[in-house]
Amino acid sequence: MEITLKEYDWKLKGFYPWVPILSNSLETGLSLKGVTNWLPATMPGGVHYDLYRAGVINHPHNNVNSLTSEWVENRWWLYETQIPCSEIQGETVELVCKGLDYRARIFINDELLGIHEGMFHPAVFNVTEMVKVAESLKVHILFEHAPDEMGQIGKTSMTHTQKSRFNYKWDFSARLVNIGIWDDIFIRTSKGLRIDNLYMTSDFQQAKGVIRVSASVKNLGLDEAILPTMRWISRITDPEGQLVSTEEQNVVSGQLKYNFEIYIDEPLLWYPNGHGRQPLYFVELLLIDQHGVVYDEQTQMMGIRSLDYVTNLDSPKDALPYTFVINGKKIYIKGVNITPLDLLYGNVTNEQYEWFVYLMKKANINLVRVWGGGIIEKPLFYELCDRHGIMIWQEFIQSSSGVDSVPSKSVEFLELLEKSAVSALKERRNHVSLTVWSGGNELTDEKGNPASYKDDNIALLKHLVEHYDPSRLFLPTSASGPVEFVTLTKGVSHDVHGNWKYLGNPDHYELYGNVDHLFHSEFGVDGMSSLKSIKKFLSEDILTPRSMSDDLIWRHHGEWWDTLERDQKMFGDIYIINTFIKTSQWIQAEGLRYIVEANRRRQFRNSGSIIWQLNEPFPNVSSTSLVDYYGEIKMSYYWIRKAFAPVHVSMNYQKLDYKIGESFNGEIYVHSDSMNEEVQVKAVVLDIYGEIYVEHILTEQMGMEQTNAVGRINFSVSDYPKNLFFIRVDVTSASGVQGENMYIFSTKRQQIYSSALQLQEGDLEVLPLTEWEVVQDPLTVGNNQTVERTYLVQNIGKEVLLHIHAEEKTNDFWMESDWNYETLFPTERRQMRVRCRRKQGGGFLAEDRANSDKEVQQPLVHFTSLNQF
Repeated sequence: MEITLKEYDWKLKGFYPWVPILSNSLETGLSLKGVTNWLPATMPGGVHYDLYRAGVINHPHNNVNSLTSEWVENRWWLYETQIPCSEIQGETVELVCKGLDYRARIFINDELLGIHEGMFHPAVFNVTEMVKVAESLKVHILFEHAPDEMGQIGKTSMTHTQKSRFNYKWDFSARLVNIGIWDDIFIRTSKGLRIDNLYMTSDFQQAKGVIRVSASVKNLGLDEAILPTMRWISRITDPEGQLVSTEEQNVVSGQLKYNFEIYIDEPLLWYPNGHGRQPLYFVELLLIDQHGVVYDEQTQMMGIRSLDYVTNLDSPKDALPYTFVINGKKIYIKGVNITPLDLLYGNVTNEQYEWFVYLMKKANINLVRVWGGGIIEKPLFYELCDRHGIMIWQEFIQSSSGVDSVPSKSVEFLELLEKSAVSALKERRNHVSLTVWSGGNELTDEKGNPASYKDDNIALLKHLVEHYDPSRLFLPTSASGPVEFVTLTKGVSHDVHGNWKYLGNPDHYELYGNVDHLFHSEFGVDGMSSLKSIKKFLSEDILTPRSMSDDLIWRHHGEWWDTLERDQKMFGDIYIINTFIKTSQWIQAEGLRYIVEANRRRQFRNSGSIIWQLNEPFPNVSSTSLVDYYGEIKMSYYWIRKAFAPVHVSMNYQKLDYKIGESFNGEIYVHSDSMNEEVQVKAVVLDIYGEIYVEHILTEQMGMEQTNAVGRINFSVSDYPKNLFFIRVDVTSASGVQGENMYIFSTKRQQIYSSALQLQEGDLEVLPLTEWEVVQDPLTVGNNQTVERTYLVQNIGKEVLLHIHAEEKTNDFWMESDWNYETLFPTERRQMRVRCRRKQGGGFLAEDRANSDKEVQQPLVHFTSLNQF
């Protein structure tokens, strides 16, 4: 049984280094005081948020306030709570600390139990004898100041900790080094025996499913003679709650490992998002005695699926297998990278995890890469990915550092790395969503080439994966292969990274339209956060368009991701902050969409795209995220959702500007995950009034998991009003499945989209079609309420309305819509369903509600477009 300690009252106090060890002054004999008084502490959590709640530090997100909080990482911090022993019952009692960040001394009733170093493996102490003789347990956990470690710029070869590195300053975050208890801490009681080393896998072959389970007994002090009287019992229940199998086996003294296989006829198979359902079987493993007394029990939800890896079509002989195969079906990867959801990751709530997994599912994403500069995520994240079909690419905690990116070989570091890796392998391998392991992010050899299995550090991890989780692929690093970064050079690109900027017109299109890499596991384009979000952390007097080269506060919130010069080249001078945001998000969306569609057009020669990045852990003016820190969804998210759709239509083009009279020649592709029927594609060229200049009708027979070129749209570019022309492509299958896409071009050679800011004659009308309705949300683990409402959105004006979108105005809800940042020509109308979930963020996001002092009954949604303010 586990007794969580997060419900107890915890307090916190800060000290200068070593002061708590000495306790009293040698000179005066007096008790040494702390740098703070005792303060209430959150559990789990982190020191910074507790200091802010107590008024010790200013809000670190506002302007450059985080700079004034950097002293926190240089102090020692003491946590304390009291646990009545009357609440603890068991033959054996252990204190389990899963998230100590970073180096800590653990005391019970002032007795030192041990010193622990490392975020990602637990500290476990047997306190049975203490419980027997004490009325209560006074728990002290004393953290030393945070270790000096590499941020984004440094030397990976000198890395010496297993601490999350992005804390130390990364391009998407300030320096705010977390310290404290970031994961669960609990008392574990047992009857003297415990199930250990639980390992579950599944497979599907020849119409039969199989679940394999192995475990061992850990004897915590019982007489060995009791072991032959013990039995294992396994039970498997199907997703409908029906018992599928039960099996018993005696424990044999000296042979404590247990193995069983259960075969299931016509099993319900687990598939990634977009390819089928995600049914989960319930597996129980019990250790009982001859009288039926349960000594320990372990449970796990398990999906049944086969997992294989194959090389890409036309793959070089030395390439790794980058195509994942589930249940015999090749899965084209539609992925995102995530960083930790917050710079202070101990304060992240279950509801935040639910929201981001929901956004992945809605965006047709089927894989998430858990980046090696962050953390091994909490169990709930993996459980949610199991339930909703998001395959996981899990990296061990290593990352590039700019100056050098060679994995550390120091003995001390490798010992820590092994402890973290073994813990991650044993705790995460039982999740069906886990699909691939990686040695870390952008690791290289001394020459700057991606690290290989020959590296001693990587070889250690490979050995550990083969020992603890042999059914899954281990990649040496991401990227992997002869070269690290995207290039036009042919025949050398396996899995590549880059770029992270829009490369301009036409360079962006000439590069990504002509590459031949096998996999694209990291790339991005930057774009600004919403004005609603930016107002929360920037002073009113600096809410004007500006370059990060000229403004230190803007630079503090996204130094690398300045888009002003880029956007003014595309749109002309920009004077209004809201215009700047909308143009910046447009170019981010355009740039990302083109990369994803270009990769998808080479399906299974290219095995997939993993976008950098879904989220950001710190509020930025601009970054490469699809969703900003406050949960506001950028334009790029919706365009990527469409590009990842199960049925999609795209067009290949090499630039955005065409002279009047120039020939336009665009090849059109249809992408299908599961459609096996004839489709019709309609491609039309329109001007700002919705007048049609050209119309093409194309047909194609589609098969499962195919991308087919269906034809071309050819025409001579005309003298269009305000220099803009639009190409809309729609696909419809015989059974009624539909997809659509829109591309915007210009006849101007400079500031090609400037005319888009001069469109003023569109008129947006929005009519609610329903009231707000409470809906059943399958992602909800807690009590968060989700509501939906449907609107009719129409253009009753004379000119096109660009990028119509909705925004929730009360700030009490996260909002997502099934149709957003789309374009309507005059007289066109669409229905839009808006879904809102009440915000329940943790830490500094806990106060991110405009009406936190009262309960807002329903969302307030406002609609606008690029050319309406």
